[in-house]
Amino acid sequence: METLLEKANEASIAKAAELLKQGEIVAIPTETVYGIAASAFDGNAVKKIFEAKGRPQDNPLIVHIDRMEMLDGLVSRVPEGARKLAEAFWPGPLTIIMPRGDKVADEVCAGLDTVAIRMPSHPVARAVIAASGLPLAAPSANLSGSP
Repeated sequence: METLLEKANEASIAKAAELLKQGEIVAIPTETVYGIAASAFDGNAVKKIFEAKGRPQDNPLIVHIDRMEMLDGLVSRVPEGARKLAEAFWPGPLTIIMPRGDKVADEVCAGLDTVAIRMPSHPVARAVIAASGLPLAAPSANLSGSP
């Protein structure tokens, strides 16, 4: 696995988006941590996150979106309470658990019938999501069990 470190700019955001579309993983900043991201639709890409982190595969991941329309297929429905929370606190560091949709990769949810969704406020995270057009499964970038 090749690791590249790039400054966040238009070219590197486009490059990250292309890598994500090709089933690769990339690290992105959020308002709370750096995360390792992969397409939430691509189970093989998501497996790369678990491998890179040494994370148990029964530990579900958070899916990051940049707009409410991305919920289509990620969730089967948006409960009214979740909608109100999203309107009040997104974008921002709030994760909402909702009923899982049929497009999200099994590996993201670790066998659960729910999915964790977040809309980060960090401009680079949002730019990568928008450029790729993909919802991104992205846990923190630390090794599993380490700070």
